[in-house]
Amino acid sequence: MVLSKGTSGSGESTPDGETESETLKAMKHFPRYGSIVGDTCPTCRGTGRIPRGHQDQLVAVIPCNDKRLEPRRTKLYVCVSMALCLFLSCLILFFLFPRSITLTPVSVLSVMVYFTPNTVQMEVTNLIRVINDNFVPVQIMALDVQGLISRVVVGKIKLSNMTAIPSRSDKSYTYKIDLPVTDKGLSTYCQSTIIKIHTLFLELQMTMNISYLSHTEQLSLETFEYIDCGTNSTMPHPVR
Repeated sequence: MVLSKGTSGSGESTPDGETESETLKAMKHFPRYGSIVGDTCPTCRGTGRIPRGHQDQLVAVIPCNDKRLEPRRTKLYVCVSMALCLFLSCLILFFLFPRSITLTPVSVLSVMVYFTPNTVQMEVTNLIRVINDNFVPVQIMALDVQGLISRVVVGKIKLSNMTAIPSRSDKSYTYKIDLPVTDKGLSTYCQSTIIKIHTLFLELQMTMNISYLSHTEQLSLETFEYIDCGTNSTMPHPVR
């Protein structure tokens, strides 16, 4: 509201249509700027109600020394929040950090030998163990095994129906691999009646594909074990 210059009396009007006397009368209801104690609200003029149609023109004046403007324990809240976030991050990393999956051979369970005129057919059953050190289960996708005798591949097998390994546990699996010996020298050696023990060193190359924590991993293992190709052997013996 703007007062016009001049002192002609109460009848002189202001630019917005109000007389000077009416303006001065209205100004008496408003306290001086900055007064706090003992004054009525300048917006509602002490009535406790906001005039209709003036909601978008209201301005609140808050003193700078008002205690409500000073945040309390801000540093404490910030430090506690940072410590809590750090603790949760370390906790998530501890439980979800990928750990090692170990594939180890355990023993040869049995060796079944079948003689033919020109070859020796062997069926070897092995026991392996998979150790899961993670806090999440591990899914075994496939296990590929190939057997070599004298650096020659004589048999292969692939398993894809293996069950998952629970968290922080280990599981043992058995598999059978057929090993036909077609070499004449080895076949004669295995079928000889003069020799009592017919020892062959079997090399097994194992590859296992696993999946956990939304990524895949491949485990490889190469081991050597001795088998008797001259007779059936159903007594398990450990792999060294």
